[in-house]
Amino acid sequence: MKYTPWAIGIAWALLASAANAQAQSFPNRPIRVIVPFPPGGGTDATARILTQALAESAGWQLVVENRPGATGRIGTEFAARAPADGYTLLLGTAGPNAILPSTRVKLPYDAVKDFAPISLIDSADYALVAHPSAPIRTVRDLITLAQSRPGQITFASAGNLSVAHLAGEFFKQFAKLDIVHIPYKGGGPAVVATLSGETTLYFGGPSVVHQSKAGKLRAIATTGAKRSKIFPELPAIAETLPGYEISQWVGVLAPANTPKDIVTNVHTTFVKAISTAKVTQQFAAVGSQPVGNTPDEFAAHIKAEIAKWQKVVGGLKVQID
Repeated sequence: MKYTPWAIGIAWALLASAANAQAQSFPNRPIRVIVPFPPGGGTDATARILTQALAESAGWQLVVENRPGATGRIGTEFAARAPADGYTLLLGTAGPNAILPSTRVKLPYDAVKDFAPISLIDSADYALVAHPSAPIRTVRDLITLAQSRPGQITFASAGNLSVAHLAGEFFKQFAKLDIVHIPYKGGGPAVVATLSGETTLYFGGPSVVHQSKAGKLRAIATTGAKRSKIFPELPAIAETLPGYEISQWVGVLAPANTPKDIVTNVHTTFVKAISTAKVTQQFAAVGSQPVGNTPDEFAAHIKAEIAKWQKVVGGLKVQID
């Protein structure tokens, strides 16, 4: 059967009309948000804040689905393989979306090609803390002490290639120090080790600053490019070591080939939801700040993060947990 140009044109118009109608009606059912980590962590907290914010600002229903395992690889792969219809989104983080892709480990997904970035949601600076018995009150004190005791100063982490681990490795590179990494199975045991004096230092999430206020740890500095708005009393490491910057971030991504209209819709709605004073306060309570940027800006951020971590990870000989 031979189709005329007129008939083909009508067919394309109908397809375009159907796609447009689908985009305009989106969403017409709950959206599944994949968190590739267990409940109770920082990424999960961001997901719960988003769930409430989207319900209040747009009437959207988000269903948080935790798929932990393999340092975030399991949930991230699941999201990459989901239908590209906007009804499965991923909360990506530095670990599975930038640090692991910077290694030579073969991953079951491509962090750049398998996703459509939508927006950064929030970011949090890490904090450098020390056991109170150590004669360390400033970054300069730490550098001086480590130079006088090569190989004797230890820092804990939540595990090999965790952000806490690489924050310490990045510090070693910048300051040209010989300090020793001690990996633990999670952030909790790493904090306990530093609290007990088993290790000297820990590069941890914002919650460790509260331990310092209780006198159990001594907060030295934060890891952002400049002073944290949440902990402005602490200097940034970059004030002593210009160029040093580490942050944990959470962003929303869709599977690759998700229709552009849906990506735009999700982006606009999410950014509007996180821009409220209420959400800013909720993020501050867990030590983070809302961001919100364009899909192109988020895509560039991921590529820049992968390039940065490649420089840090390149010389390390560690086994991925």
